[in-house]
Amino acid sequence: MARTLASPRPAPAPGRRLRPSAGRRLRPSAGRQHHAGPLTYVLLVVAAVVSLFPLYWNVVAASHTGERVVEAPAPLLPGRKLLDNLTFAWNQVDMGEALLNTTVVASLVALSTVLFSTLAGFAFARLPFRGKGMLLSLVVATMTIPPQLSVIPLYRIITDLGWFDQLQSVVLPSLVAAFGVFFMRQFLVEALPVELVEAARMDGAHSLRIIWHVVFPVARPAMAVLGMLVFVQAWNDFFWPFIALTPDGSPTLQVALAGLGAGNHSVNQAVVLTGALISTVPLLLVFALLGKHIVGGITAGAVKS
Repeated sequence: MARTLASPRPAPAPGRRLRPSAGRRLRPSAGRQHHAGPLTYVLLVVAAVVSLFPLYWNVVAASHTGERVVEAPAPLLPGRKLLDNLTFAWNQVDMGEALLNTTVVASLVALSTVLFSTLAGFAFARLPFRGKGMLLSLVVATMTIPPQLSVIPLYRIITDLGWFDQLQSVVLPSLVAAFGVFFMRQFLVEALPVELVEAARMDGAHSLRIIWHVVFPVARPAMAVLGMLVFVQAWNDFFWPFIALTPDGSPTLQVALAGLGAGNHSVNQAVVLTGALISTVPLLLVFALLGKHIVGGITAGAVKS
């Protein structure tokens, strides 16, 4: 059966505008920059108001007396007792020492967790060794164990070592977290090509040099996010510090706040909320100073060349 050859299409006349074929028709919105509509801005404003309202009411409650805070309806406008409540809360417990202790504990826990999690995540992601899958499964399985189960053995360990009511009893049990190891492993599997590690080894780089010059620059966005999450968690941690520390010794901020506002027969809720406001301000400052760098790092890590 003879095959019929399709005749070539004639060339378009000069100046004639080509029309896209039916199969390759371009969408009218292709190449255009989309702008948010009024509904988008309304939703963003509502979300911002809902998110900021608890912080605003915390400031309002801290500026009133304890009796006015518990009355109904609750106050919605600031009062005139903010400076008095701040002074009373700062002097009732050693708030300065508590802030310093919490800063030291949260910083050490965040730095150690980021460092050890990055090293372990790199090992699980790109280093071949026996039992890697089983060991990773065991690490992930530890996240299912409630922390309350380890309180008694951990308490006996710190008392035998003489660390009760000392900051190392809070720092050392939190030097690394299973979530951090799994988080860094998942990031490095996608962001760190195995060819890059092999090329560094072929150039004569040893493991420490590969970690410093290859792994850390690639993992910087995930390290920033993990460090911020761990810092906030360590800053707000209450359960184990309340057991290992005492308000009269070397308390962290949350332990100090536990005895704030206590009176003879009642608790001054305005003073308690004032202490909560004091504990929140440093976190807000950290986010204000490092927020752009963290978001920029996340964006840089999310874009693939």
